[in-house]
Amino acid sequence: MKPQLRSTADDLATVDLTDPQTFLDVDLPDMWRRFRAEHPVFWHRVTDRGPGFWVISTYEDVVTLYRDNKQFTSERGNVLATLLQGEDSASRKMLAVTDGARHREIRNLMLKSFSPRVLEPVVAGVHERTRALVAEALARGELDFVTDVADHIPINTIGDLMDVPREDREQLVAWNTQTLSRHSAEDSEMEEWMARNEILMYFSDLAARRRRHPGDDVISALATATIDDEPLTEDEIVFNCYSLILGGDESSRMSSVGGLIALAEHPDQWRALKSGAVSVDSATEEVLRWTTPAMHFGRRALVDVPLRDQTIKAGDVVSLWNSSANFDETVFTDPDVFDLARTPNKHVAFGHGPHFCLGAFLGRVHVNAMLDALRVQVADIRLQGPPKRLYSNFVNGYSGLPVALTAEPAVEGSVV
Repeated sequence: MKPQLRSTADDLATVDLTDPQTFLDVDLPDMWRRFRAEHPVFWHRVTDRGPGFWVISTYEDVVTLYRDNKQFTSERGNVLATLLQGEDSASRKMLAVTDGARHREIRNLMLKSFSPRVLEPVVAGVHERTRALVAEALARGELDFVTDVADHIPINTIGDLMDVPREDREQLVAWNTQTLSRHSAEDSEMEEWMARNEILMYFSDLAARRRRHPGDDVISALATATIDDEPLTEDEIVFNCYSLILGGDESSRMSSVGGLIALAEHPDQWRALKSGAVSVDSATEEVLRWTTPAMHFGRRALVDVPLRDQTIKAGDVVSLWNSSANFDETVFTDPDVFDLARTPNKHVAFGHGPHFCLGAFLGRVHVNAMLDALRVQVADIRLQGPPKRLYSNFVNGYSGLPVALTAEPAVEGSVV
């Protein structure tokens, strides 16, 4: 049974988007519909977590601001948690919070390791690993889909690309989850900070070893790269490793888990996927839109910018809500309907513009592989209890999902 959600019938000014509990208690589709219709450019009040900020909720405005790297910057942070504190410690050291020429130079360097052509040999491995994990899940019958399946796929792909020792990967998943979200309100913000530092120290050590003994992996590429004959700084190497392991793991995991829930709750769409009435590629895009694992990204205004009937002042924090834009009824027909055949489907699950997610291709591969494995190997999906949501205003995802999976008779007991 789904929990009773609080309506947003009251004044939208009472909503607190800095509080992770809001995203567990409130009817979010209703809330975002109201923001888009009543206050598409909304000034959020000051809270205990920081100063006021702008809330941008329509697809058109979100895309426009994502494209605008002249009047808005990412260098003061790109999520509310850091923007409202005034600065991001990774500013001008990590690609996501670097702008201008340095951003282009480092992005072009990293793109060499993440282009579809370079990753082509990786795709078969992702599908093979996913089929094997789903087969193991079917042998169990009842399981936690998060910890028994989803946690093991993206981390091993990005781990292979970075040549992270296999024995360290489970710990990295645990740190990742703590860094971007919490399991509940009881978890402290100090634990988030400590997990982030653990990841940074881990990659500092690994990068030092790769500098001495480089290989063919992404960390070696960063550790030995030069721009204008100058090596990257230690901070640039470490923070970009941190960014890769975080982005390459979290969004794919959460989309796969959310996609399984959606298939269980929409049996007509599950049948359409099983029968081949919809393609796995089309289904992948709808799962990404439907789940939108990164709920928002943020920017800071460099100058005064008029937008609709408001003026964003220089220095203001601006939050761009993907989780609203991806359900904008002016762009997506019947956006609250889970439709695996949806086309066109130009969602912003990976952001947009100059900071479009570097790992988008890999993220699509992970979701695609999961949907394909489920389609071929699984006959029936049954949720065995309520999914356990993460406590976050940034990551839309789950820390637990009890399910029962039934195998297709044709593949039951086969070797994958």
